[in-house]
Amino acid sequence: MHICTFAHLHIKKRMPINYYIFLSVALFCIGVAGVLTRRNAIIIFMCIELMLNAVNLLLIAFSKMHHAAAGISNPNAGINGQIFVFFIMVVAAAEVSVGLAIIAMMYRNTHSVDVNFLNRLKH
Repeated sequence: MHICTFAHLHIKKRMPINYYIFLSVALFCIGVAGVLTRRNAIIIFMCIELMLNAVNLLLIAFSKMHHAAAGISNPNAGINGQIFVFFIMVVAAAEVSVGLAIIAMMYRNTHSVDVNFLNRLKH
């Protein structure tokens, strides 16, 4: 009986940075298109969060690439970018709570989450 193991394969193949860049640019462009074309405040808010997550993805990818290019064999190398992204996500969570509270108050007062309706209130 032969058990198939991959213990003899010590080669770590990494995904090229181009894939991360392409995915991040695609997510960011979807977010920009959503912000520019939508009128619903909640959808606009979600698109802004999508753009923020695209930037976070690039930050982690470039952090790992930087430490891999430096020749550091420590498996924890590149964790600085991940810690920075963690704090960005904490701030984004606070932003979400404040933003949703503003949207809830807007809906309570106007019975609509249409952003164009707010422009009409100025006149």
